Amino acid sequence: MFREEVETFMRQFQRDLCQALETCDGGATFTVDEWKHEEGGGGISRVIENGAVLEKGGVNFSAVHGQLSLQFLKMLEMPDPNYFATGVSVVMHPHSPMVPITHMNVRYFEAGNGQAWFGGGIDLTPIYLNLEQAKEFHAQMKAVCDKHHPSYYPEFKKWADDYFYNVHRNETRGVGGIFFDRLMATDEISIEQLFAFVRDVAYAFAPFYTSIINQNRNLPFGENEKKWQLIRRGRYVEFNLVYDRGTKFGLLTNGRIESILMSLPTHASWVYNHKPEAGSAEEKTQAYLKKEIDWLNVQ
Repeated sequence: MFREEVETFMRQFQRDLCQALETCDGGATFTVDEWKHEEGGGGISRVIENGAVLEKGGVNFSAVHGQLSLQFLKMLEMPDPNYFATGVSVVMHPHSPMVPITHMNVRYFEAGNGQAWFGGGIDLTPIYLNLEQAKEFHAQMKAVCDKHHPSYYPEFKKWADDYFYNVHRNETRGVGGIFFDRLMATDEISIEQLFAFVRDVAYAFAPFYTSIINQNRNLPFGENEKKWQLIRRGRYVEFNLVYDRGTKFGLLTNGRIESILMSLPTHASWVYNHKPEAGSAEEKTQAYLKKEIDWLNVQ
């Protein structure tokens, strides 16, 4: 069955990604925590902590099935409560404020009425913006998208701008990336072609992120930079708890809470009415936290 092929891929991708991240970090390995879903299926949560670079990171695999709640059925506009879902979700929180936070996920969903779709994406959240790295990141995302369809990058880049957005702060979570959801087969594009795209998105993640780690891991920082990092982490937490679809899906399907909230950093802070100092690197970064920036040609 197609779902079994996708599930097998997700399992292997989780193993491959963890190996690449362990090699890059060089100071810690992932713990492995297998769990069962109360309705059917389960997953494997792999968490790395207190590494040479990574303070906390998670690479979660799941393949679950059951029945959706009425609330979730209305949200998805689905007539049949039966579902199957599999995917891998990743969040990395480095020790150094000079190394960006990153998130990625790839997922597959089957509804009880036979509908099936893919979703996913990759985004980058620098604590201190490096324009050249942001440009290179978007260039790599565009290359992956262009391999499959010329409309993918502009469409999915805009989707990321709109999705990774703290509405209550009027700011993006970071420099965006690509985001897509409910990609279904059409007369022009088969489900197998969509799967090929998702595989390429998945395996684009480790090369770009380990490269950024290695470029930034030895950059100096002090107490002021750590304070800003904790504030930016707080904004990250706000997004994940208020807007993130994966968090909502996990909570509304009685998912495993430790796996759902593995995306949160070990430490974060909220400083009342904090405003970056005029002309500072912090103010420069905050000025770029907005939609519709052409990151391929940003100055």
